[in-house]
Amino acid sequence: MSGHSKFANIKHKKERNDATKGKIFTKLGREIAVAVKEGGADPNSNSRLKDIIAKAKSNNMPNDTIDRSIKKAAGDANAVNYEFVTYEGYGPNGTAIIVEALTDNKNRTASNVRNAFTKGGGNVGTPGCVSFMFDKKGQIIVDKEECNLDADELMMKALDAGAEDFKEEEDSFEILTDPDSFSQVREALEAAGIAMVQADVTMIPQTWVDLIEEQDIKMMNRTLDLLDEDDDVQEVYHNWNE
Repeated sequence: MSGHSKFANIKHKKERNDATKGKIFTKLGREIAVAVKEGGADPNSNSRLKDIIAKAKSNNMPNDTIDRSIKKAAGDANAVNYEFVTYEGYGPNGTAIIVEALTDNKNRTASNVRNAFTKGGGNVGTPGCVSFMFDKKGQIIVDKEECNLDADELMMKALDAGAEDFKEEEDSFEILTDPDSFSQVREALEAAGIAMVQADVTMIPQTWVDLIEEQDIKMMNRTLDLLDEDDDVQEVYHNWNE
């Protein structure tokens, strides 16, 4: 990812998210519900729930909303059962797209995702058709302006906690971890009082695709917008070099 600072994209994403907070909170609430069902309501003994709470806070989800979501999931025996599903496919000019969804109706979700790809001039492929072009990593982004440590100090803290890699970009620091080490690294940085713009396990492209044609950019944005509007879709990863 050297030379490909994603902080500007993250800020753009967060601004767009701020305009649709209700939708974002609904998606985070689903993730909380699944985590509570799988590992219980105590984040101290449920690392997945602890990570989602951190993710929710980075998206400005209020603490009382988080607490209500946890209590609701823990106390509702008749809660909707959500299932994780993943779709892979291609956008304009061979761009690779991975969609992660959390749904109570796989037929509805599959239809909506297929529709988003088709309207953007792309197509859904078979499982594994593009995921080999991505690396699954824990990724932590720290805004330089919000960090009171210099690059070397932050790098040593991250590496000592178990991080794999550290990169300094123009306006941010990027810390990469193995997915299994993500929680301990994030918790170590949190304990050190380091504010994180983003902290999540993500899919990082091995190579990036440039879209030159205006029509390709328009169609790619259409696909991403349609996926973003779908309540079932939790995350979208792609290798378009925006």
